[in-house]
Amino acid sequence: MHELSIGAAVVDTAVRHAAGRRVRNVHLRVGALRQVVPGSLAFYFGLVARETVCEGATLEQELVGARLRCLACAREWAADALAFRCPSCGGAAVAVLSGEELEVESIEVETKTEASCIA
Repeated sequence: MHELSIGAAVVDTAVRHAAGRRVRNVHLRVGALRQVVPGSLAFYFGLVARETVCEGATLEQELVGARLRCLACAREWAADALAFRCPSCGGAAVAVLSGEELEVESIEVETKTEASCIA
């Protein structure tokens, strides 16, 4: 259920940066290790976007796969499962290279020209 608070934070960020303009699209990068359910996040985004400049905007979610690096032998690999041992040396000391992202990559807003053409 943390998707509700994530959705609220995404809407908050988009509203702040839209500066009063209607938001059409929000592109979000979500790391696989964040354990976000995409459908739930999209639902809650739509819910908290109501009566804001984000109402009706689409939420585009880009899943970022988990990548790890062994601190002992420096091997890097894609973490397909929750196995955090190096496949080369068996070392358990690893660094997460990607997969923890949760960032608004971009927002698309209406311009004044577009808004006046719609009215």
